[in-house]
Amino acid sequence: MKKLRLKKKQKNRLLTFILLFSVLALIFAAYLDRDKETEPANQTLLQDQTTLDFIQTIGPTAQEIAAANDLYASVMIAQAVLESDSGQSALSQAPNFNFFGIKGDYMGQSVTMATLEDDGSGHYYQVDADFRSYGSQRESLQDYAQLLQKDIYKNVRKTSARSYQEATAALTGTYATDTAYGEKLNRIIETYGLTIYDRIF
Repeated sequence: MKKLRLKKKQKNRLLTFILLFSVLALIFAAYLDRDKETEPANQTLLQDQTTLDFIQTIGPTAQEIAAANDLYASVMIAQAVLESDSGQSALSQAPNFNFFGIKGDYMGQSVTMATLEDDGSGHYYQVDADFRSYGSQRESLQDYAQLLQKDIYKNVRKTSARSYQEATAALTGTYATDTAYGEKLNRIIETYGLTIYDRIF
């Protein structure tokens, strides 16, 4: 009888140990999953601090100019981020301030730089091109808004595009040869919550 009780106690201890081990294993697994989810987000924030600073710099002016020109400020800012590498490209720096990669000249001012073009099937090749050179950030934003008043961009404007997604889709193949252009802009808009700049105060 004593041996039977002893075996019963040992069995209970074993079951308790297995149960405790299982619970600890589940807690540890949940902790690892949480780390996997939060770590990339933290890294992204650290990596993109330059982009956040750039958005804060041009955001208010872009919002003002976009509202006055029937445009989505979110799209304008996303294009500036993408085209200028968050204001870090040589073309976007002083004295050129070309945030949008607009070619040609602005009031007779231009600069020649190498650029990548998409042949329409996702393959890139390098060419030298003349780009507009501006005297200020505001001039760059204003000229962009003026450019988008052309008929070719009518589907980019708010009166035609019901959402920023429709506007970015209309820019693909018209503004840029990159076949994934609209998708790239959408990711930037979503990542940084740029639709807040589409609100008219």
